[in-house]
Amino acid sequence: MDPGNHSSVTAFVLEALTDHPRLQLPLFFLFLLIYIVSLVGNMGLLFLIRISAQLHTPMYYFLSHLSFIDLCYSSVITPKMLVSFVLEKNFTSFLECMAQLFLFCFFGIDDSYMLTAMAYDRYVAICNPLLYRVSMSHRVCLLLVTSVYTVGILGALVHTSYISTRSFCGAKVIPHYFCDILPLLNISCSRDYTKELLVMTVVGFNVFACATAIFISYTFILSSILHMCSAGGRSKAFSTCSSHLAAVGVFYGSITFMYFKPANNDTTQEKVASVFYTTVIPMLNPLIYSFRNKEVKEALKTVLNGRTFSRSI
Repeated sequence: MDPGNHSSVTAFVLEALTDHPRLQLPLFFLFLLIYIVSLVGNMGLLFLIRISAQLHTPMYYFLSHLSFIDLCYSSVITPKMLVSFVLEKNFTSFLECMAQLFLFCFFGIDDSYMLTAMAYDRYVAICNPLLYRVSMSHRVCLLLVTSVYTVGILGALVHTSYISTRSFCGAKVIPHYFCDILPLLNISCSRDYTKELLVMTVVGFNVFACATAIFISYTFILSSILHMCSAGGRSKAFSTCSSHLAAVGVFYGSITFMYFKPANNDTTQEKVASVFYTTVIPMLNPLIYSFRNKEVKEALKTVLNGRTFSRSI
C-alpha cells in the first residue's frame, strides 16, 4: 500500500475522555471552568506584565511568552474536548486533525523550551548577578525567544509531515480526545518503524535536552543559594525559583508518563496524563506565578489601587 495514499480518509472520530454517560455533563462543566480560568489567568498575566513597568525584566518577558503559549495551547485542545462531552460522535476532518496535531506539537515544544529559557534566566540572575544586564540583554532575550519558536516550528513539521503521509484503513476512531502522535500511529496501517523511531527520538531529544538543561541550571542555582551568607537572600532566591520548579515538575512528569511509559492498552491512563499537560498546566501556570510571586502580587496591587484611585477622582 502506498504510504502517502490517505485520499480515502475524510474524517476521524475522536473518543471522549470517558465513555460513562453520567460523567459527561459534570466533566463538561469541570473542563469548561478550567478553560475559563486558563484564559482569564493567562490573559490577565499578559496584560499585567505589559502595563506594569516593574515587571519589564527578562524574567517576566519570558513569562509573558509562556502565558501566550499556554493560552494558545489550551485553546487548541480544550474546545474540541468539550464538544466530545455533548455530541455522541465527535468528528474531525483529516485536515483539521493535522492542523490540531501541528499546533499541539508546536506549542508543546515551545512550552518545553520556554521553561528552559526561564531556567537559564534564573541561573544567570542568581549565579552571575553582576553580569545579568549584559548576559540577558534585550537582544539576547529576543534571540532566545525566536529560537524557541523556530525549534517549535521545525519539531511540529517533523511530526505532522510524517503522520500526514500515513495510510489509515479500517476503523477511523482515534482512541484519544485529540489528535496526538501515538494514538494516530496506533490506528495507522502503513507504519514505518524506522521512521517512527526517528519521530520518537525527536520527542525524546526535546524532552530530555530541556530537562537536562533545567536540571544543570538548578544544580548551579542550588549551589549558589547554599553559599549565600544572607538568610534573606536565600529566601528571595528560593521564592523566585520555586514557582518555576513547580511548573517544570508537573509538565515534565506528565509528558514522561505519556510518551516514555511501557507500552500497554490502557488508553485511560494516557488520556489522564495528557489532560495534565494540555489542560491543567496552562491553568496552573498563571496561578503558580501569581500566588507564589511577590513581585506579581505587588504589581497587581499597584494596578488595582491605581484603578480605585482613578475611579474615586
